[in-house]
Amino acid sequence: MLASAAGAVTCEDRGDITLCTVDATTEDLRLFHTDPDGNLLGSFYPIEDAFGELQFAMNAGMYHDDRAPVGLHLENGVETMFLVPNPGPGNFGMLPNGVFCIGDGFVSVIETLAYRDNPPNCDFATQSGPMLVIDGDLHPRFIDGSTSRYIRNGVGVSDDGKTAYFAISNRPINFWDFGSFFRDELGVSNALYFDGKVSRLFAPDLGRRDGGPRMGPMVGVIAPE
Repeated sequence: MLASAAGAVTCEDRGDITLCTVDATTEDLRLFHTDPDGNLLGSFYPIEDAFGELQFAMNAGMYHDDRAPVGLHLENGVETMFLVPNPGPGNFGMLPNGVFCIGDGFVSVIETLAYRDNPPNCDFATQSGPMLVIDGDLHPRFIDGSTSRYIRNGVGVSDDGKTAYFAISNRPINFWDFGSFFRDELGVSNALYFDGKVSRLFAPDLGRRDGGPRMGPMVGVIAPE
């Protein structure tokens, strides 16, 4: 199991996967979709123009062609897209899916129906899917040895809610192996898939500022002033 990083954001290349660890009790961890004027951000650099220096960022949830979130999006306590509890096409609708919640000094990954029935006090939240790890088990539809491989990214949380683990694969990987990284190597009980194909990372300490088409929701840490 990986130890929590005290008061820091740390990113490390672990071969097949790059991992960024964030202490939720001390760091300014947020979701980003629009700037204060309501304009779509779409990429990492406009976040810095609008909010300040980024220590880390990645895409954080699926979105439509117009970059609007597919599921729940909560930013600064304001809900701009509602929770979607129903099954549907694609990875998002492969239930169980879930919600990544950022609160005051804590983070959580919660299965969607559990969130609906008893939502925590989140300042920021994004819904995505599928769940990668659910109470210590891999998603029931994952297949060991599956040939469906993509660059994938997602988030897991420590059981005490103090640490968020953001991972992105450095090569195409299947769901089974990606979920197993969170469960077996990080020892987390709950983890959520963010996306594949469009997965991107901003980690300046590693020299990574991934570019590409405009994105929808993003997650990141703003450096102290």
